[in-house]
Amino acid sequence: MYKLTTIFLSMFLIVELNAQLVEIQANYNSIGDVEFIAYNNSQTPVFLNIDFADLENTSFNETLPYIKLLDPGFNNLFILERDLDADVPRFNYEIKSFRSNPMALVNLDFPYLFPFKTGTKVSVLDVGNIVGFWGMNEPKSWNATGFKTNQGQVICASRRGTVVEIVGANRTGEPENWYHTWNNAITILQPDGTLICYRNVVDKNKKLKIGQKVFPGEIIGEIAPYETELVMLIFQSSLNTKELLFIIPQFVTEENKLEMIITSKDYLVVHPGNIRGMEMTNKEKRKILNTKR
Repeated sequence: MYKLTTIFLSMFLIVELNAQLVEIQANYNSIGDVEFIAYNNSQTPVFLNIDFADLENTSFNETLPYIKLLDPGFNNLFILERDLDADVPRFNYEIKSFRSNPMALVNLDFPYLFPFKTGTKVSVLDVGNIVGFWGMNEPKSWNATGFKTNQGQVICASRRGTVVEIVGANRTGEPENWYHTWNNAITILQPDGTLICYRNVVDKNKKLKIGQKVFPGEIIGEIAPYETELVMLIFQSSLNTKELLFIIPQFVTEENKLEMIITSKDYLVVHPGNIRGMEMTNKEKRKILNTKR
């Protein structure tokens, strides 16, 4: 009969992401199974990838590649079950962590709202560069959406998401915790695991908080002083390379029309209720959209 010499054994492994922001713990229980848990010590979600290279006396039954969204704090991961009548499970694995989902299944036809108040007339502009977005290194391939604006103009969320970074005129904190290196920017994690950055936008009245949920059409800030354009970047990490992937959004240009926007045309902002409510729960719809059901 199998006996476990040590009933409870913990192997404490540190993921080298941003000075131990994520800690992984593998606990052997009394029947020899291994329970994996994770601690996300940051204030924002992190995506974890675990890749097993060697497994003995057990098998990994999760979907591959294994990607897990870690909310701040404690997170259950999975259990490696000991093979019947086998010895203690032994394993070797590699860990990677990401700010966005490196395996995000992006719907290229998702309807984004114009990030302005309804009724506003907006003009699109070509974004010539994204210098300063990624430190000294500009991504080899990128896409960005630009709009002409006025200083102090109100900016709204184009899609639902969780606020993960709010940066004013000057950056603070440890650089390894930054989502990018732009100042005057608000970054939001979207439901599909991509990130959206609104550049030249500031939270002047300090209404936003890290971890706050924002909804389509909700005011998130205003154009920073002396700025006359808004730049939007939608991007995600890549699992096997350091290159970022950028998404070209389609916008709701009329009540029932979705299209890629062009610089030679002006648009009138609409925020249809059915689009705003696409990623809301029924409770959120009742509270935010004043729907009855």
